[in-house]
Amino acid sequence: MAKVVKIALAGEGGQGVQSVAEIIAEAANEEGKEAIYIPNFGVEQRGGVSIAFIQISDEPIGSPKFEKGDIVVALSDRAIRRTRQYVGENTIFVYDSSIEGVEQDLPTNAKKILAIPALEIAKKELHPRVFNVVIMGAVLEATGVVTMEQAKKAIEKKLGYKFEKDPKLRELNYKAIDRGASLVREQ
Repeated sequence: MAKVVKIALAGEGGQGVQSVAEIIAEAANEEGKEAIYIPNFGVEQRGGVSIAFIQISDEPIGSPKFEKGDIVVALSDRAIRRTRQYVGENTIFVYDSSIEGVEQDLPTNAKKILAIPALEIAKKELHPRVFNVVIMGAVLEATGVVTMEQAKKAIEKKLGYKFEKDPKLRELNYKAIDRGASLVREQ
């Protein structure tokens, strides 16, 4: 990786964007890369828009803030509107295709827009609780910032205590990350 990869993840509080960002940053650190993760949310952690900013590089990262992301992910209609400012001509913009009525709000200056049916896939094939892990798989496939193997190790580190109580959760999360990656490959 020759440059810094800048990622912005946004969704409603409770959708797990902060957890996903933390796992991605952890995976990058474990691969020996530099990683900065900055959470941004209002006073209400559930019900408000939550944005996670991540930067990953092989070299030291200069500033924790950035103006335009390499990939910007929005998981709600309000998140789409809030993240438009981070989209530039080199940005891949990803949003959940189940969000209705946002056609006019989608950024017009993005390099590429990917509508991913993450929520639908999670509900029909997996479980709604792993919706955010499907998105994480999509982000990792689109950016290549860390390997899927390292991401799974980071998921294990963050959620291992839950996996011990219910081993089926491990398989569910691993399927979700792989399914998210396949959604990007299909596009």
